[in-house]
Amino acid sequence: MENRVIKFVLNGESYELSIPPWRTLLEMIREDLKLTGAKEGCGQGECGSCTVIMGGKSVNSCLVPAMEADGQEIVTIEGLKDGDELHPIQKAFVERAGMQCGFCTPGMIMSAKHLLDHNPDPTLEEIKEGVSGNFCRCTGYTKIFESIGAAAKSMKGGK
Repeated sequence: MENRVIKFVLNGESYELSIPPWRTLLEMIREDLKLTGAKEGCGQGECGSCTVIMGGKSVNSCLVPAMEADGQEIVTIEGLKDGDELHPIQKAFVERAGMQCGFCTPGMIMSAKHLLDHNPDPTLEEIKEGVSGNFCRCTGYTKIFESIGAAAKSMKGGK
Protein backbone atom coordinates (compact mmCIF):
# COMPACT_ATOMS: atom_id res chain seq x y z
CA MET A 1 0.00 0.00 0.00
CA GLU A 2 1.12 3.50 -0.73
CA ASN A 3 1.93 6.12 1.84
CA ARG A 4 -0.62 8.86 2.39
CA VAL A 5 0.09 12.50 3.13
CA ILE A 6 -1.61 13.85 6.23
CA LYS A 7 -1.59 17.35 7.71
CA PHE A 8 -2.06 18.09 11.39
CA VAL A 9 -0.99 20.36 14.22
CA LEU A 10 1.12 18.82 16.96
CA ASN A 11 1.94 20.85 20.06
CA GLY A 12 1.11 24.05 18.19
CA GLU A 13 3.28 23.28 15.15
CA SER A 14 1.92 22.36 11.71
CA TYR A 15 3.13 19.14 10.09
CA GLU A 16 2.69 17.41 6.77
CA LEU A 17 3.87 13.79 6.72
CA SER A 18 3.79 10.93 4.28
CA ILE A 19 2.99 7.80 6.29
CA PRO A 20 2.07 4.19 5.61
CA PRO A 21 -1.59 3.34 6.26
CA TRP A 22 -0.78 0.78 8.99
CA ARG A 23 1.14 3.22 11.21
CA THR A 24 -0.37 4.10 14.58
CA LEU A 25 -0.49 7.59 16.00
CA LEU A 26 1.97 6.49 18.70
CA GLU A 27 4.44 5.17 16.11
CA MET A 28 4.16 8.39 14.13
CA ILE A 29 4.74 10.55 17.20
CA ARG A 30 7.64 8.49 18.55
CA GLU A 31 9.35 7.25 15.39
CA ASP A 32 8.66 9.90 12.76
CA LEU A 33 8.56 12.98 14.98
CA LYS A 34 10.99 11.76 17.67
CA LEU A 35 8.77 12.79 20.60
CA THR A 36 9.23 10.02 23.13
CA GLY A 37 7.05 11.17 26.04
CA ALA A 38 4.13 8.95 25.11
CA LYS A 39 5.11 5.35 25.83
CA GLU A 40 3.96 2.01 24.51
CA GLY A 41 3.15 -0.03 27.58
CA CYS A 42 0.71 -2.65 26.42
CA GLY A 43 -0.04 -1.80 22.78
CA GLN A 44 -3.70 -2.68 23.44
CA GLY A 45 -5.15 0.51 24.94
CA GLU A 46 -5.29 -0.93 28.45
CA CYS A 47 -2.51 0.91 30.33
CA GLY A 48 -2.83 4.55 29.21
CA SER A 49 0.94 5.12 28.93
CA CYS A 50 0.47 6.39 25.38
CA THR A 51 -2.31 8.89 26.19
CA VAL A 52 -2.33 12.09 24.13
CA ILE A 53 -5.04 14.65 23.45
CA MET A 54 -6.37 14.68 19.89
CA GLY A 55 -9.24 16.87 18.81
CA GLY A 56 -9.92 17.76 22.45
CA LYS A 57 -10.28 14.12 23.51
CA SER A 58 -7.86 11.95 25.42
CA VAL A 59 -6.91 8.95 23.28
CA ASN A 60 -4.73 5.89 23.54
CA SER A 61 -2.38 6.67 20.68
CA CYS A 62 -1.37 3.00 20.34
CA LEU A 63 -4.89 2.24 19.07
CA VAL A 64 -5.45 5.25 16.81
CA PRO A 65 -4.46 4.90 13.15
CA ALA A 66 -2.13 7.78 12.27
CA MET A 67 -4.42 8.55 9.31
CA GLU A 68 -7.00 9.78 11.83
CA ALA A 69 -4.62 12.60 12.75
CA ASP A 70 -5.31 14.25 9.39
CA GLY A 71 -6.77 17.70 10.09
CA GLN A 72 -6.52 17.25 13.86
CA GLU A 73 -4.84 19.17 16.64
CA ILE A 74 -2.78 16.90 18.89
CA VAL A 75 -1.09 17.64 22.20
CA THR A 76 1.55 15.42 23.78
CA ILE A 77 3.32 15.77 27.12
CA GLU A 78 6.06 17.69 25.30
CA GLY A 79 3.51 20.32 24.29
CA LEU A 80 2.37 21.18 27.81
CA LYS A 81 5.30 23.23 29.02
CA ASP A 82 5.71 26.85 27.99
CA GLY A 83 9.37 27.30 27.09
CA ASP A 84 11.22 26.23 30.23
CA GLU A 85 8.13 26.63 32.42
CA LEU A 86 6.38 23.39 33.32
CA HIS A 87 2.60 23.18 33.09
CA PRO A 88 0.89 23.39 36.52
CA ILE A 89 0.02 19.68 36.32
CA GLN A 90 3.64 18.78 35.62
CA LYS A 91 4.75 21.01 38.52
CA ALA A 92 2.26 19.38 40.87
CA PHE A 93 3.49 15.90 39.95
CA VAL A 94 7.05 16.98 40.75
CA GLU A 95 6.16 18.82 43.96
CA ARG A 96 3.79 16.12 45.27
CA ALA A 97 5.86 13.11 44.18
CA GLY A 98 3.09 11.94 41.85
CA MET A 99 5.44 9.61 40.00
CA GLN A 100 7.61 6.66 40.82
CA CYS A 101 9.56 5.28 37.87
CA GLY A 102 7.96 7.85 35.53
CA PHE A 103 6.93 5.44 32.77
CA CYS A 104 3.19 6.05 33.20
CA THR A 105 3.57 9.71 34.19
CA PRO A 106 3.15 11.32 30.73
CA GLY A 107 -0.09 9.41 30.16
CA MET A 108 -1.34 10.22 33.67
CA ILE A 109 -0.57 13.90 33.16
CA MET A 110 -2.31 13.97 29.76
CA SER A 111 -5.40 12.27 31.23
CA ALA A 112 -5.31 14.76 34.12
CA LYS A 113 -5.07 17.65 31.63
CA HIS A 114 -8.09 16.37 29.75
CA LEU A 115 -9.98 16.02 33.03
CA LEU A 116 -9.06 19.50 34.28
CA ASP A 117 -9.82 21.08 30.90
CA HIS A 118 -13.37 19.75 31.23
CA ASN A 119 -13.75 19.83 35.02
CA PRO A 120 -11.52 22.41 36.73
CA ASP A 121 -12.71 21.50 40.23
CA PRO A 122 -12.96 17.70 40.37
CA THR A 123 -13.76 15.68 43.45
CA LEU A 124 -11.49 12.81 44.44
CA GLU A 125 -13.91 10.39 42.83
CA GLU A 126 -13.89 12.41 39.60
CA ILE A 127 -10.07 12.43 39.63
CA LYS A 128 -10.04 8.66 40.09
CA GLU A 129 -12.48 8.27 37.19
CA GLY A 130 -10.48 10.74 35.06
CA VAL A 131 -7.33 8.62 35.22
CA SER A 132 -9.04 5.24 35.41
CA GLY A 133 -7.69 4.30 31.99
CA ASN A 134 -4.12 4.72 33.21
CA PHE A 135 -2.22 1.99 34.99
CA CYS A 136 0.76 2.53 37.30
CA ARG A 137 2.79 -0.49 38.29
CA CYS A 138 4.75 1.32 41.03
CA THR A 139 2.37 3.13 43.35
CA GLY A 140 -0.91 3.03 45.20
CA TYR A 141 -2.14 6.10 43.28
CA THR A 142 -2.54 8.33 46.36
CA LYS A 143 0.27 10.70 45.32
CA ILE A 144 -1.07 10.78 41.78
CA PHE A 145 -4.54 11.79 42.98
CA GLU A 146 -3.03 14.37 45.36
CA SER A 147 -0.94 15.81 42.51
CA ILE A 148 -3.98 16.23 40.28
CA GLY A 149 -5.97 17.83 43.10
CA ALA A 150 -3.11 20.23 43.85
CA ALA A 151 -2.85 21.10 40.15
CA ALA A 152 -6.58 21.85 40.01
CA LYS A 153 -6.22 24.22 42.96
CA SER A 154 -3.16 25.95 41.53
CA MET A 155 -4.81 26.38 38.14
CA LYS A 156 -7.78 28.08 39.86
CA GLY A 157 -5.45 30.45 41.67
CA GLY A 158 -5.28 28.46 44.91
CA LYS A 159 -9.00 28.81 45.69
